[in-house]
Parts: sequence; C-alpha cells; structure tokens
Amino acid sequence: MNENLQSHGTVDVGGMWGDPMKLSQAAAQYATDAWQRSLLYADIRRQRGNQYREHLAEEVPNVLSFRAEIVMSGLDLPRPVNYGLARIAPMEGTVIDPAKRPFIVVDPRAGHGPGIGGFKPDSEIGAALKAGHPCYFVGFLPDPVPGQTVEDVMRAEAQFVRKVAELHPESRGKPAVIGNCQAGWQILMTAAVWPELFGPIIVAGAPLSYWAGDNPMRYGGGLMGGSWMTALTSDLGAGRFDGAWLVQNFENLNPANTLWEKQYQVYADVDTEGPRYLGFEKYWGGYVFLEGREMQYIVDNLFIGNRLATAELTTSDGVRIDLRNIRSPIVVFCSHGDNITPPGQALGWITDLYRDDEDIAAHDQTIVFATHDSIGHLGIFVSGAVGRKEHREFAAHIDIIDLLPAGIYRAEIADRPAGVPAQDLTDDAYLMKIRRSDLAEVRAIVRPDPESERHFAAAARVSEINLALYRNTVQPWVQALSTPLSARWLQAMHPLRVGYECWSDSHPLAPVVAQAAEHAREDRHPVEPDNPFLKAQQAMSQAVVHLLDTYRDQRDAMQARLFHAIYGSPLVQALAGQSRQDDGPPRPHPGESPEHCQYMRQELARLHESVAQGGLYEAVIRALFHVLRARGEADERHFRHAWRLLQDHLGGVPPDMAQFRRIVRRQALLMQREPDAAMAAIPRLLAASPAADIRWGMTTVDELANQGGNLSDAEHQRLLQAMGHFVQALEAAESRQAKEQTERLPAIAPASVAEPEPAPLTAPSAAPLTAPAAAPEPAPEPAPVPESAPAAKRPARAQASRAHPSPRKKR
Repeated sequence: MNENLQSHGTVDVGGMWGDPMKLSQAAAQYATDAWQRSLLYADIRRQRGNQYREHLAEEVPNVLSFRAEIVMSGLDLPRPVNYGLARIAPMEGTVIDPAKRPFIVVDPRAGHGPGIGGFKPDSEIGAALKAGHPCYFVGFLPDPVPGQTVEDVMRAEAQFVRKVAELHPESRGKPAVIGNCQAGWQILMTAAVWPELFGPIIVAGAPLSYWAGDNPMRYGGGLMGGSWMTALTSDLGAGRFDGAWLVQNFENLNPANTLWEKQYQVYADVDTEGPRYLGFEKYWGGYVFLEGREMQYIVDNLFIGNRLATAELTTSDGVRIDLRNIRSPIVVFCSHGDNITPPGQALGWITDLYRDDEDIAAHDQTIVFATHDSIGHLGIFVSGAVGRKEHREFAAHIDIIDLLPAGIYRAEIADRPAGVPAQDLTDDAYLMKIRRSDLAEVRAIVRPDPESERHFAAAARVSEINLALYRNTVQPWVQALSTPLSARWLQAMHPLRVGYECWSDSHPLAPVVAQAAEHAREDRHPVEPDNPFLKAQQAMSQAVVHLLDTYRDQRDAMQARLFHAIYGSPLVQALAGQSRQDDGPPRPHPGESPEHCQYMRQELARLHESVAQGGLYEAVIRALFHVLRARGEADERHFRHAWRLLQDHLGGVPPDMAQFRRIVRRQALLMQREPDAAMAAIPRLLAASPAADIRWGMTTVDELANQGGNLSDAEHQRLLQAMGHFVQALEAAESRQAKEQTERLPAIAPASVAEPEPAPLTAPSAAPLTAPAAAPEPAPEPAPVPESAPAAKRPARAQASRAHPSPRKKR
C-alpha cells in the first residue's frame, strides 16, 4: 500500500506512526474537512436537481449566455419543424458593422438542448460579435413536431439563411454559417441542395464519414445487430426517440469521467467548482426528443449506412444530396483529442468523394481544415481557450477564407511571433496562417482502409435485413402496446433522468442537508494540502481512474475485435452479398454525371478563351499567384495588407466582395491550368491601363510578395519574371501617353505655352517661326480631378524620373 502511494507521487506516511499525536491531529483535520466537503457536495447536487426542474419548466429551454429575440419560427413554415431563428443582441461595448457578413450559429440536436454555441462569452457567438459581425442563432424546442423529417429541417434551415440575407442587404458577403456536431452534417446537406444561399461554412466536431477514424462508437451499430434497436426505442416512446439514450452513449465512452472524475472533481474542490459544475450540468441534463422517423433516417443513412459521403442520398423530390455541389468554402475544425468525432470521421468525406486534387479543382470547391492536438469533443464548442483562439480567428478572417481559390488548405493558428507588431494582426495574440494542402495529406490523417470498410458494408446490409425482420414481425405488436402514458413512464425512469429527479428540494431530507451545508460554509475548515490523508485520497482517486481507463481500453479493443471477427467472416459477408474475390471498393464512387462532364468541357473552353481577358486587377492577381506558388502559404498579414492597398486604390471604397471573389478564383484556376500563357498575357491585360495604374500594380505585387518575410531564391526569380511583364506594359503605356500628349499640343491655348525670346534685330534669323529647340515646351497641366473621384481614377503627377519600381532584393 505504501509503495502504491509513493508511485502516485504522494508522501510516505510511514514515518508518522512514530508520532501518534501528529497522525491523530492530521486524521481529525481530514475528517472535519471530508465531512464538510460531503455536505457541500450534497448541497451542490441538490441545486443541480432544482436547476434541472426549473430548466424543464422554461418555455424555450436553452443555455445561451446572450440575449436573443425570435426572428422566425419553424412552426410557421409550410412544413413545420421545432426549430427557430433568433437574433443575438450584441454585448455591451460591442460595435456591429452592418457591412460585415452576418454569422449564423446552428446548434446540434443530438440529445441535449440548444445554446452550446453561445454557452460562454468566449464562444462561437462571442467571437463573431467581437469581430463586428451581426449574429444569429438557430435553436430548437425540446419536442419535435409530429411527423417532421430531416428534410423538413433542411428546408427550414434554408429559409432561415435566406431570411438573414434579406435582413442584411448591405452586407458585403453571404451569411457565414457555423454547424456544430450534428448540425454540421445537416447544414452541409442543406448547402448541397441550396448552394446559392450560403457564404463560408464552418463545421466544428461534425461527423461526416462514419466508417472512418478510430472512434469506438462506430462499432456499436453492428454489434447491436443494426438499426432495429433504434426503431424499437422509438416505438416504445410512442413514436418519439428519447435523446437521453444518445447522451448515454456519450457517457459510456469515458466511464472514468462518468462514474468518478466528474463527481470527484466537485467533491475535491467543492469550494470553487460549484458554479462551473452547475453551468455545465444545465446543458448536459437538458434532454430533448427526436421524431422517430428523424432518428431512423439518421441511423440508417449516416451512422450505419454512411451514405452522405458518397452522394447516395436524395430528397423527396429527387434531388441528389452531393456535397460536391457546395460552392462556398468549407472549414472543418476537428481535434485529435475528440473521441466522438475524431479527425478521420470529420475529414473522411473528402477522400470518399474525390479521387485527386484535380477532381477538387474541377468541382470548384474550397476546403480548409484545422486540427487541434488535444481538446475533447465538447471543448471544441465550450472551451474558453478555443473560443479565444480558433473561433475568434475564424470569425476575424472569414472574408479571407471566402477568397481562397479551389483546393485543399490547412489553417494553422499560432502565438504571435516575436518581432511582429500587434497592429499588423487582427488579434494581437495570434497569427493565422493558411497553407496549400492536398488530398495526400488528408488521406494520411484519415487512413482509409478498404478491408475495414467491407466489414462495415456487411454490417450495413445485416442492419437492413434485421430492420425488415423487426418491422414485419415485432413492430406491429410493440406499437399496439405502447401508449403516451407508458412512454412517459419509460422516459422518467431513464437512468440519467433519475439522477436529476431523485435529489432536489422535493426530497424530504433536502432542507436538512441545505441547512447543514450552510453551517459548513460559515465555519469552513479546509485541510492543508500536505495532509497525508488528503494525499491518500488523491492517490485512491488516481487508482480508480486508472482502473476505469484500463477497463475502457480493454472493452473498446474487445468490441473492435468482435466486430471485425463477425463481419469479416466469409459466411456473414456472403449473406450480405459480398464476395471475397471482389476487388472493387465496398462503396461505389459517386462518379460524374454527364451534365457535369459537359459543363467541365465548356468551362475549360471558356477558361482558355479568358487567358487574354481582364485588366489591372487580373494582372496583379496572376503575378501574386505566380510569385507565391513556390511558397504555398500566406498568413493574415498578406490579406490585410492587400485589402488596404485595394481600398486605397479605390478611394477608400471597399470592393464588391462577390465580384472580387469571382476574379480571384478565376485567375487562380487559370494559373493552375495554363500558367505560362496566363503570365505571358499580362502585357495584353494592361494594354489599356495608364502608366500610373501599372506602377501601382508593380508596387502592390512587390509589397505583398515581401510581406511576412524574406523571399527565397525561387520566389525572387518569379518576382523578377512577373515584373518583366509589367515593365513591358509600362513602357508601352508611357510611350502611348507621350504620343497622345504630343498629339494634343496644337490644341493647347497659346497662353499656356512659353513664348519664345524675340530674335535680335541686328541678326534676323532665317529659321522658321517656331520655338527654338533650346526652349522646350513645358508639359501640360493635368486635368482637374473632382474631389469625389476615387483615387484609382486620378492621373498621377508628372514625374521627372521615369525609373520603374523594382522588386526588393532578398535580404
């Protein structure tokens, strides 16, 4: 026992046996502290029960920490649902810019109530408000509308996004939408059907490819025989699925936290942990219901069938739900510490849908992913550290993300490097860097396993068979025997609800405990941190956690082995219609429709024709892509500096975001498909530009290329090549302007031309009556420019030197 205590970092208590007085004094102090902590812990649990009852009595239960007003109710739609759209009131001192695109945060309906996206000031909603964006929230009521479906919810969410866009006609971009967990895949399904409504989409901790990753939950459906258990649970609930069962699945993932750590942490730090614990339990215990048809659709088509990632789903009117149809940038935020949605499940849809990087570019899709090293599933939404860092950076740079060309990118958010002025960054604490990634990097994270997928495909087929057996034999009897009253009894007796219901002010002993706890607070005697009995308590807690973690690891490993042994057996695979000699993938690739192939041929033809189309901005963008191609990355300083230069060039007026986005994406595709021809065409693009604008373009390319660090040798060479095309255009423009100026000279009034000196009377000149060569004509004054004219249209002042701006040398 003594060795065990020492192995956990505790003190050796053996020496105290030689001093019985000190030992008995330490024991008495610990006993007093333990008794007081027990009373205070019991009182916190009593408050939890009261809070649970009060929360259920609310008209719209939620855990938002922001004031909100209802804008649109899903109950009023033609196909009603229990969802609603609310406008978030900004925090005191927060200034909202009406020109910035609005944010919509959609909360997950996965067993808990709404509000997790705005649970704290440092949250997704808080980050959007801090960045000056108008913010909206999509939540839901605890009870579904009878008969509502997943498609009905999709249609409602499309209506919500459309409504927000109508409320902000002055916005520079379409609404940005954040979908957490379950809401992530549902928002992507909605955007795949109505892509024209959405701006950038951020999915946080959202599972999209359910057979990928190393999540132990993915084996549950197969080991239970498929989705017939879902149908049975809904039938016992009189057509409703109790979300508490989903929460129970989450609880089972980490028995050490569920059975011990969560409660022990409150007991051990009872003087400070109460508010945090009660705040979290308000969300965790707010169970909601799903319509039976909804839950069955989710389990059959997503959790077990995994049909979303291969475009096998269709709407009721025959529209295929293909994530490749989404034209807005998709930001995927996941964590390696997430045991509910590991990175493989969050990113696996990319490797399921696309064969290579050319395939992604052909569908004009932009995907940005960011991974966290350790944060858990709920921490993605509720962690203050994540809210202050990742969510704040995403919100602050959403317009940058919206401009990214088609392809895969990886966002990395790090502490501000030394030597970088804080004023150069949106947030003075962090620097966001976006670098070009590819399908190979995503595949290395997902680690697709065709053999494992065959096992899951067999499990999906067995699930279909078992569900049909249940529906044809047992379901009619269960539905006939289930009533609303029996369903309410089963819901009330759910183990998770019993824990809240059994201990509150309704218990006869609650007043006694509350009074004793109050006395303990008034006369608190906490034990010293070095008390040997407290050290023993901590060691015992660590031992319990280690025991439960060991049980979890062994259980998960056993379930994985059992699943693969069952569904990898030749007999089960044969019953599922699979042959071991079949070399094809277990799930067919969605392929390309004839319409899309025809569209791509036409688009490539139009792209080739556009090589020589454009002007100054197209030329500058091509040059930047050419220079920075070797680097493959850029940070927020490049984008912020480019935006300032562009606004200055337009006289302080921000550019049209949609038009600028089209230009950037078009030029990026050109530089990918026909880089040499696109660069060679720069002089033609600048043929109509004045010399002053060309100089601005050269300066802009030079400044942006050198922003954020020294140029490499390859980048410097590319910069010189790009400048060569601009110099060629500049010389042509200066020659053209000089010629035009000469042609305008006869039209200039005589008063504006210097008079020649009169010839001496004694020496008449035989030369013609023209100004002598020694007296050159001064250049005409530039035409006056109205004060309201944008800076881009004002002619440059005459310069004595015609030296061209040159790229900065590598330092």
